[in-house]
Amino acid sequence: MAHDLFEAAKAAMAKAYAPYSKFPVGAALRTEDGRVFAGANVEVASYPEGWCAETTALGHYIMGGGGRITEIAVIAKRMAKCSPCGGCRQRLAEFCRPETKVYLCDNGGVVETVTMGDMLPYGFQGDTLK
Repeated sequence: MAHDLFEAAKAAMAKAYAPYSKFPVGAALRTEDGRVFAGANVEVASYPEGWCAETTALGHYIMGGGGRITEIAVIAKRMAKCSPCGGCRQRLAEFCRPETKVYLCDNGGVVETVTMGDMLPYGFQGDTLK
């Protein structure tokens, strides 16, 4: 199932708005019920402000009703094995489990598979705020 998530991330990357960095990124999330939410990075004139592809995908996911995220794919046009930045790792961890798969992709497909626990072993846990 990773290939369709890769394709969704790649299609999203094609819609990125990255006129300043020239670094388009796409991301796609799959929920445990099979829904897929994708997003691209968006830059603005007050660069480096803007938002990451993962953040865009999370916005679509929240607006689409949320749920537990089981898989994530990330792709960047100019970088093989692009991983979520630190801030996005924490944002994603809010809706994932440590065993959630993260597919690091290049233009040909999935290059490496890691878990959220690998990516963010000491992530801040929201349940401590309750």
